[in-house]
Amino acid sequence: MSASEDLEELPGVGPATAEKLEDNGYDSYQGIAVASPGELSNTADIGESSAADIIQAAREAADIGGFETGSTVLERREQIGKLSWGVDEVDDLLGGGVETQSITEVYGEFGAGKSQVTHQLAVNVQLPAEHGGLEGSAIFVDSEDTFRPERIEQMVKGLDDEVLSDTMVLHGIVEEEADADPTDEDLLDDLVASVLEKIHVAKAFNSNHQILLAEKAQEIASESQEEEFPVRLLAVDSLTAHFRAEYVGRGELADRQQKLNKHLHDLMRVGDLNNTAVVVTNQVASNPDSFFGDPTQPIGGNILGHTSTFRMYLRKSKGNKRIVKLVDAPNLPDGEGVMRVEEDGLLNE
Repeated sequence: MSASEDLEELPGVGPATAEKLEDNGYDSYQGIAVASPGELSNTADIGESSAADIIQAAREAADIGGFETGSTVLERREQIGKLSWGVDEVDDLLGGGVETQSITEVYGEFGAGKSQVTHQLAVNVQLPAEHGGLEGSAIFVDSEDTFRPERIEQMVKGLDDEVLSDTMVLHGIVEEEADADPTDEDLLDDLVASVLEKIHVAKAFNSNHQILLAEKAQEIASESQEEEFPVRLLAVDSLTAHFRAEYVGRGELADRQQKLNKHLHDLMRVGDLNNTAVVVTNQVASNPDSFFGDPTQPIGGNILGHTSTFRMYLRKSKGNKRIVKLVDAPNLPDGEGVMRVEEDGLLNE
């Protein structure tokens, strides 16, 4: 039975409405259950009361929205994956790596290495689980023209020989580990091509387009879940650039925050519904009122601060070294680690 036929079992959903819902990424009971009546009303061109009835029916069908015991929550959290940065100190800070079903915000000034992190994670998510990967693919929303396939190639070729061999097997470049030769340029080129093929890149031209791309990401992630490499990473680099440029001055602040809030919840839904890690980069501004400590503050205010599960601050150190500070996490202590940004990627200090 197709997704649209399945949706037609909900009261008030005919073939035309089901098709509109499916085209806009609402292709499961769970996706509809966590939508608002306003969202569904605009998407499917139906009244809000009808949309509310459809959402309620979807919640009952998906068995969502009720209370559950702490042990059930613990059981569900055991499904959460941890995506390695490939840097021991940073992975230790994060309790094993970047969590799926969470938003991890990485902020810092220009040149601190934010885009390096998103590129490295887009490679690492495709590694075997024993090497800190999630054996999945990535979606990369590029708002500042930062994505460089050449950087992905450098990072893939910079992996350790053992990691390269196991990854060649995982990607089907060779059938057995004995056939994998990390020094074979042809095999390396095939692996790079396979890794790039599994990164879905879209350039966001403005904030409205960026919001649409987040909705499209949900569609791609949902469709990929039955595939060999399901989407396990959604990276947005950067989250706030367009919002900051388009909404200038205090008079526009409320509108900006409202749109940013919706955008963040769209990203969160991708993570929650598809067991995907969401990593967003953020710019900083200098706080002139700060007399002590570091005056740089992340853009986005309380909305971003409350929505991000993990907040990480990157700052430059000597040469190619970067300080990585865990600023906020629900279950981990604050702390700092050091990494190096090299041609081969992010490395231990």
